[in-house]
Amino acid sequence: MPTAMLPYACVLVLLGAHTAEATGTGGDSHLHWEPRCQRPLPNRAPVTALLPPRLDGPWVSTGCEVRPGPEFLTRSYTFYPNRLFRGYQFYYRDPFCREPAHSLLIKGKVRLRRASWVTRGATEADYHLHKVGIVFHSRRALLDVTRSLNQTWAGQDCAQRLPPAQAWLPGALYELLSARAKRDCTEALGFTMHELSLVRTQRRVQLQPRAGPRLVDELYLGDVHTDPVERRHYRPTGYQRPLQSALHHARPCPACSLIAGSNEHHPPVLPPQVALPLRLGGRWVSPGCEVRPAVLFLTRLFTFHGHNRSWEGYYHHFSDPACRQPTFTVYAAGRYTRGTPSNKVLGGTELVFQVTRARVTPMDQVTTAMLNFSEPSSCGGPGAWSLGTERDVTATNGCLPLGIRLPHVEYELFKMELDPLGQSLLFIGQRPTDGSSPDSPEKRPTSYQAPLVLCDGVSGPLLRKPTSGGPRAAPLPALPLALGLALLEWL
Repeated sequence: MPTAMLPYACVLVLLGAHTAEATGTGGDSHLHWEPRCQRPLPNRAPVTALLPPRLDGPWVSTGCEVRPGPEFLTRSYTFYPNRLFRGYQFYYRDPFCREPAHSLLIKGKVRLRRASWVTRGATEADYHLHKVGIVFHSRRALLDVTRSLNQTWAGQDCAQRLPPAQAWLPGALYELLSARAKRDCTEALGFTMHELSLVRTQRRVQLQPRAGPRLVDELYLGDVHTDPVERRHYRPTGYQRPLQSALHHARPCPACSLIAGSNEHHPPVLPPQVALPLRLGGRWVSPGCEVRPAVLFLTRLFTFHGHNRSWEGYYHHFSDPACRQPTFTVYAAGRYTRGTPSNKVLGGTELVFQVTRARVTPMDQVTTAMLNFSEPSSCGGPGAWSLGTERDVTATNGCLPLGIRLPHVEYELFKMELDPLGQSLLFIGQRPTDGSSPDSPEKRPTSYQAPLVLCDGVSGPLLRKPTSGGPRAAPLPALPLALGLALLEWL
């Protein structure tokens, strides 16, 4: 798919603004930007990183989350001034989080350490688990977990501590981990809380129609490895979809109060959602700066042409968590197949994407110098690279220094949803954490990246074209007045 055309070591990022190709052909063409997604607004929605992070209080998911596997869940974490925390993870059988399977009760302690040397804008933390308990909400859920535990020698011992299916009791809590008793079955279950080892909190202003501005606090915790085998040892460098403060969240948020008022015995059942058919067409844009594992900051814009199943995308790569300091831009294009419903990830649609053309624009001095020191035959052919000038790399089968390979095929997973305000959201498959590409059916994603929003329906700017020449500041992404922060619930 367009977003995974590169290995993670040099994944591309795209700027969220409408674009029109420069007239003419040839390597020195410059991008021209349509005003639809980058027109200035008098009232921007500022974003402020809170340093050090302010964890105290309750934090909740804003909707049904999808982790690799797939796993469908919602989360509710409360942090206390004495560094103790209590967490709930509610797992479901369906992608709308309406059929609870089991719930985890997690208690422990977390200590903030220092600013991350790896992920700019993040804070590293240590945590210690005191107790983890599990409650099964159906006999089938008990059977599923027991079957999973029995797949390993260590898990078999843990499975014996659970009751037989016929003895299932609704609401009964079974201990998986006890620090005092030195008992731990979480590894056999594939469970960790390594997400607590990377933390970022930020505050933004939600601009509301017919109401005053509203403060929204968001908590970003570390990403979960896409390979379950690696989760036990992986230390995050990116983020999951953020939690929002149960006291200061975006409005409307039908799921927030439901999740905040739930516990391990009474899991939240989210409001019914209409399953939307996947109808690709139009321009889709990142509503804000995105963060990926391996310290990548990016924004994306895709245009899909449904009549001939072709696509094109602009990716902008940045060196900072606010997406103000651009490093390089890549334009890519190709075709995609007709989608088929996924049997593995309910609600998802499987497609195959081809990447056949690409152009590169260096946006800072370091990238420009790197490209000029590379073999001409490996990226763009003869001729010098210059700052802010786009060159076609199709004839050299991509750009080896940036990891671009042409032609390229990827097996993708898509889905569409509506946010609480009726804005269309497009979810594209999550990239493998190890930096590889989903270039075979077996490596097709089972979870999603942050959503894109339909640019054609946006009345104000989302992102601006980066200015070449280093760390010159550009405005933060702004949100349309009517949509507020509801667009960002899945970031």
